[in-house]
Amino acid sequence: MSGFVFSEKPIEITSGDDVYVTDANGTEYLDFGASYACVPVGHCHPAVVDAATTQLEDLMYVQASYPNAARTALYERLADTGPVDVDNVWLCNSGTEANEAALKFARAATGREKIVATTQGFHGRTMGALATTWKDKYKKPYEPLAGGVEFVPYGDAEAMREAVDEETAAVILEPLQGEGGINPVPTEYLQAVRVATATSGAAMILDEVQTGLGRTGSMWAADQHDVVPDVLTTAKGLGSGLPIGAALCRDWIAEAHGDHGSTFSGGPVVSAAAGATIDVIEREGLAAHADEVGAYLRSEAERRLGDDVRDVRGDGLMVGIEVRRGSNRLLRELALNHQILALPAGRTVLRLLPPLTVTRDHVDELLDAVEEVVS
Repeated sequence: MSGFVFSEKPIEITSGDDVYVTDANGTEYLDFGASYACVPVGHCHPAVVDAATTQLEDLMYVQASYPNAARTALYERLADTGPVDVDNVWLCNSGTEANEAALKFARAATGREKIVATTQGFHGRTMGALATTWKDKYKKPYEPLAGGVEFVPYGDAEAMREAVDEETAAVILEPLQGEGGINPVPTEYLQAVRVATATSGAAMILDEVQTGLGRTGSMWAADQHDVVPDVLTTAKGLGSGLPIGAALCRDWIAEAHGDHGSTFSGGPVVSAAAGATIDVIEREGLAAHADEVGAYLRSEAERRLGDDVRDVRGDGLMVGIEVRRGSNRLLRELALNHQILALPAGRTVLRLLPPLTVTRDHVDELLDAVEEVVS
């Protein structure tokens, strides 16, 4: 018997160190995917390993109604790093759970049903979050899903203003779309969404599951756009690969959360790892580093790849290179012939989400390989 959900790649990873992973044959790979942004401080960062190991030896698990120092410290760290006044923290195990919670909290706080989501958006694979995810390939086999969801074009401020009304509980969107193709939007758009939700009494939910924790050049993408949401969700890199997610909420959302919970909410070991991850991001200045190296990556990709690709876009170290042929062929050649791992975003976009510790030399190595493959 074997796993049946994932299509396994022909590379068995056995160890990782910073920006590299090693397979069972001893081959080392430069990791420009970071398993979907899940290791922002690099593989097996000593500070994270030490925090998790120490906690593991003291207490593996206690449920969240019993205070625990690691969990309490993480509550405080997330509240301190989150946008102003978004300082009530609920912990869970993944991004889709964080988004499920955000949707439930918004409906409880507003007493309304309607949710506005965006085309090309991706918010998870559980039934509620899936209903706000755009592509049919993710949701068609599981319909009917939760109702009351309306989609509007991503980046269209006028369409958003028309959709958000006094029946709207929440708008959920990514400040930079990941799965949808690495699609950025201007600050003016996100601020227009903020105005529309505030005017109508709806909640603005920013899905920062992929964009947060320094990925786009600041701790949260919201910081770059001077937007303060009512709920901010995060996961992926929060535990440096251990399963954890969080929903950060304003008071008016938290005070009306309804009856919600999770058995493994903020387990001590993952809380310790998450706290250490945030500490490393801040102590090593990784958000600013991502901004600098990401700008170099985008400018060099545009210069070197030129007409061989359709577009280069993104923020910080969340970068998409839209190629002229299928991205899966490119990914396979990068992995097997150049020992570089990356990700797809749709059929034609090469998605780059490396550890935030990558350097310009790593970028040059990547672009040498991409240039050879696409040309």
